[in-house]
Amino acid sequence: MVTTRQPRIIQGGMGIAVSSWPLARAVSVTGQLGVVSGTALDTVLARRLQDGDPEGDSRRAMAAFPIPWAAAEVLDRFFRVRGRAASERYAPASRPSLNPDLRTQRLLILASFVEVWLAKENHRGSVGINYLEKIQMSTPYAVYGAMLADVDVVLMGAGIPAHIPRLLNDLATHTATELAVDVEGAGPGQAYAVRFDPREALGADLPPVHRPTFLAIVASHVLAAYLARDEATRPDGFIVEGPTAGGHNAPPRGALTVDDLGQPVYGQRDVVDTSKLAALDLPFWLAGSYGTPENLRVAESLGACGVQVGTLFAMCRESGLTPALREQMLTLLGRGELHNHTDAHASPTGFPFKVASLPGTLSDPAVRRRRQQLCDLGHLRTPFIKLDGAVDYRCPAEPAAMYARKGGDPESSEGRVCLCNALSASVGLGQTAMDGSPEPAIVTLGDDLVGASALLAAHPDGWSAQQAVTWLLN
Repeated sequence: MVTTRQPRIIQGGMGIAVSSWPLARAVSVTGQLGVVSGTALDTVLARRLQDGDPEGDSRRAMAAFPIPWAAAEVLDRFFRVRGRAASERYAPASRPSLNPDLRTQRLLILASFVEVWLAKENHRGSVGINYLEKIQMSTPYAVYGAMLADVDVVLMGAGIPAHIPRLLNDLATHTATELAVDVEGAGPGQAYAVRFDPREALGADLPPVHRPTFLAIVASHVLAAYLARDEATRPDGFIVEGPTAGGHNAPPRGALTVDDLGQPVYGQRDVVDTSKLAALDLPFWLAGSYGTPENLRVAESLGACGVQVGTLFAMCRESGLTPALREQMLTLLGRGELHNHTDAHASPTGFPFKVASLPGTLSDPAVRRRRQQLCDLGHLRTPFIKLDGAVDYRCPAEPAAMYARKGGDPESSEGRVCLCNALSASVGLGQTAMDGSPEPAIVTLGDDLVGASALLAAHPDGWSAQQAVTWLLN
């Protein structure tokens, strides 16, 4: 990291642009680690530009991109001076694939650059970017864009990020590289990867970049020990998320059992042994129900450098959530009626996913039933081998008949939610459906609302990121 002192607080990298650059910047200027979400930033930038970029922030960052012609290409493709009519559909960006064309690569690079550059603008604090290991096909390009913006920390979870240390080493020297991609149905000896050559995408005249710190987000000391045992896979530290953390959770170890509400049941095997973490001699932070001053001190007493906190920052003024959703959550929180559900089926990834119960969102089964199934963004789709040996892509959140025709198990598509579209809607960037209706949103929070309730009591009109940091460090 940029500073020699490790942060006591890492702000979670949440959703699609929930952890947007204003939130990360607000946390970073306090001396803690602000983090932007790296998920689907190509969609985020393309839609902000189509909405006219009213404050000019995206265009200001694009003007700082070190390869001006590449920024101009994206601007010409997506920017609309007068914005987009409310009933008008967004023009699509390309969906992730094993062989993205150079124009798609440049959009991915620029989108991460913009988000990190804005988060770092005019201050000296550290900024991180959070990626999902599941979204492998976009990772090399997105990470390189963040590095061009001088990102300090790369964080990655929702999988086993064993290949990221080598990727960062390659990109720090502009070396052509590749990242392995999981392809369903691949036989022994069949290996697939996305390949990236920075000079092919952007030309030979590239600025120096530094290798960021890499923090692996894991759910167990077992996975941490596996990654730490080899220099090629060893991260610079760990964030250890318990099953009460928001967003995606690791499945319980062992056979899956559910409670009366259909939520996965976690047991003793899922408890992290912090003494074994400490023995790895790498810095670590604890996450999941650690968002209070008392639990920050507990984490530190267990050997952690501090904590990662999501829910307090998701609900603060600077988060990317729409004001309407934030006000709805704060109202329910004040009444003691804000509840969370760990949905074992909602996410196309197959990981359990926390869903906040908010009227009018996809937490309501009636709203889910009304939404027409489709997969038009494709960030969570999976490549697979067809009968003829070619590679195609499928997602359990696409129309069930289409998924079945592609060889998918129809039962695995039951209850799935298109998180790509729903999370985009939660930050005001939802697509307009063909019938003119807006995409319904989905919101994810952690289970523990003690800290949020305490902040609401102190700040009845809502709180800022700085107030959350100050309270946590009290």
